[in-house]
Amino acid sequence: MLRAETEAQARWRADIAAWLAHTLPDSLRHLTFRPPPDQAMAWYRTLAAHGWIAPHWPREHGGLGATPVEQVILMEEMARAGAPDLPTQGLNHIGPLLMHRGSEQQRARHLPAILNGDVIWCQGYSEPGAGSDLASLRTKGELDGDTLVINGHKIWTTWGHHADWMFALIRTGKGRRRQEGITFILIDLASPGITRRPITTLAGDDELCEVFFDDVRVPVDQVVGTLNQGWAVATALLDEERLRLGSPALALKALTRLRHLAASAEHRETARGPLRERIARAEVETEAVIAAYLAAAEALDDGRPADCSSLKVLATETVQRTLDTLQRLAGASAALRDPRRDGALTLDYSEMFLQSHRLSIYGGTNEIQRTLIAQKTLNLPTGARS
Repeated sequence: MLRAETEAQARWRADIAAWLAHTLPDSLRHLTFRPPPDQAMAWYRTLAAHGWIAPHWPREHGGLGATPVEQVILMEEMARAGAPDLPTQGLNHIGPLLMHRGSEQQRARHLPAILNGDVIWCQGYSEPGAGSDLASLRTKGELDGDTLVINGHKIWTTWGHHADWMFALIRTGKGRRRQEGITFILIDLASPGITRRPITTLAGDDELCEVFFDDVRVPVDQVVGTLNQGWAVATALLDEERLRLGSPALALKALTRLRHLAASAEHRETARGPLRERIARAEVETEAVIAAYLAAAEALDDGRPADCSSLKVLATETVQRTLDTLQRLAGASAALRDPRRDGALTLDYSEMFLQSHRLSIYGGTNEIQRTLIAQKTLNLPTGARS
C-alpha cells in the first residue's frame, strides 16, 4: 500500500477487517466463480443490512456516500478476506443511471429493490453481430398503444438466466445515423415470450447466457428517457460502467491468489527465484490500478472528465498479467483445473486465469478502448463505427 492513510481511514479498514472475520462464512471465501444465486444473494443481503452493499451510492438514495479512498479500502479488505463476487449490474449500472435519468416512478420502484437484494439485474446490449459495434443492433420494438412489442436476440448476457430484470437497448425507429431510433428500456424477465439459454465459458462456469424475445410486451412507462433517444441514455452510462470495470477489485483478487500460491509450501522456493521480479511487478501494477481508479473516481465525483477507457485497459490487463504470473509460478500444476488447498490457502491454478480472458472483451473491447484513447489524445475524427 503506497498511499498514506488518515486515522479515520485506518479505523475504517480495521472495522471492515474485523466485521468480515466475524461475518463472512468460510464456505464463501476465496471462490473463483460467483456463488449460485441463493448463496450470492444471501451474502448480498447481509452486506445490505450492514449498509455496505452500495458504498458508491449517495446517501439520499440509500448508499453509504463513501469517498473513493473509502471504497478502495473496502475492496482491499474484501479481497484479503476472499469475499465472493456478487451480481453488480443493478448496483453499478442501472441504479446510478436511474438516479440521473430515470423517472420518479422508476426510481421508487427499482432503487430500493436493488439495494435490498430483492431483484437481480442484467444488461441486454450485445447481440450476434452487434457487440462492440453496438449501434448495429437489430432487436426491435414496435409500438402497440401503450406497449412495445419486442422481438430479437441478446447474447453474452451476464447472469441473464438468473436475473429478474434486464435493461436493454432495442431498435424502435430509423434515422440518418444508426445511433438514432434506439430506445433504452427496462424489461421484466418474467414476461411471457422470453427464453433464456446459459452459455458455458472457457473457464467452465455459466456466467453468461443468451436471451430470446418473441412478441414480448413491455409497457412504454418502462422506457428510460424518450422513445428513440436511447443512445444518449446508454452513452451516459459508459463512464460509470468503465469506471466500475476499471475498479481494482479483480486485480486485488488476482493478487491475493498470487500471494497465496507464492506462500504455499509447494511453490515457496520457486517464488524466490526468477519469478520474484514478476510477483513484485504484479504488486506495483495493482497499486497503479488503485491510483488510476482513485483519480478517475475523484474526477467524476467533481464533475470533471475522466479517462475511463485507459483505466479499463489498465485494470483488465493487469488482472491478466498477474494471473499469467500465477500460471508461470504454478509450473506443471498450471494444467490443473480445480482449486486445491494447502492448509488454510486456496490454490487456484487455472480457473481464474481462464476466466480473466473475458475481461478485455466485455464492456467494449480493449481494442475499441485504445481507438477511443487515440481519438481523444491525437484529436482524431470519430470513426463511422463509434
